[in-house]
Amino acid sequence: MRTDHLLGLTAHGFHKIFFTDWGDPANERVVICVHGLTRNCRDFDFLAQALESEFRVVCPDVAGRGRSDWLYNKDDYSYSQYMADMTALIARVSAAPVAAGWIGKLADSLTRQHGERSLYWVGTSMGGMLGMLLASRPNTPIRKLIVNDVGPLIPKASLERIGTYVGKDPRFKSMAELETYIRTVSAPFGPLTDAQWHHLTVTGARQHIDGSWGMCYDPDLAAPFRKGSVQDVNLWTFWDTITCPTLVLRGADSDLLLRTTADEMQTRGPRARLVEFSGIGHAPMLMADDQIAVVKEFLLAPE
Repeated sequence: MRTDHLLGLTAHGFHKIFFTDWGDPANERVVICVHGLTRNCRDFDFLAQALESEFRVVCPDVAGRGRSDWLYNKDDYSYSQYMADMTALIARVSAAPVAAGWIGKLADSLTRQHGERSLYWVGTSMGGMLGMLLASRPNTPIRKLIVNDVGPLIPKASLERIGTYVGKDPRFKSMAELETYIRTVSAPFGPLTDAQWHHLTVTGARQHIDGSWGMCYDPDLAAPFRKGSVQDVNLWTFWDTITCPTLVLRGADSDLLLRTTADEMQTRGPRARLVEFSGIGHAPMLMADDQIAVVKEFLLAPE
């Protein structure tokens, strides 16, 4: 695993977007994995390790999360800004490697020989919404799309549930207390192992000056939630213009991607393939072997 960053730009200044980078930088097949609303790029460590022999896997921290900068103007936490930042990331990973030394020259030569790279998108919740929006645009570079437990219709009730914890800034005396909290609020992730819960805790933790522990995201990223009344989100007009092969993953107990919506996603737009995982709500974490196998099979299938 390597780490790097790029610069994003809002109307109020530049900000750094950090990402992890797995596999051969010269690989023609690039998978971009984007996390959920309050999560971070390290959620995909298990998936990236399973894919890196076949793909280059790039996992960004969306602005305000993980190691990425918090935005100065909190109103800039918007899907339009996230799309702009992800477009900058796409430009970065689509470019030929810089020829530094014989390794760089070899990678540059291989890229020229094999041509343009194939870009695949794996998005959980918010990351899936970004994938849908980007894949729906004319001349999109996304060749395959995996949408994890989110759809074109997001019910008001699930947004209200999310609003009960997004924007809060709980503090804990120890990492163990933080892990207990994570296991509670993230119980819908399903039956993760102790090691996986610990991984989610450690990689999502932030220690404050007073020694207490909290989450590594800007509480003010919830600013858009506080404006106006909460309503259903309807993105069917975007979904209907997606044409690339698409896989939809769903936790069988999810309250964010309803079964009726998932069924309709199979008959409209890209006519996606649907795979459900029992005993899981919102959202499958793509850490379990069966979940990883489904993702890998779809990405390796001929286009």
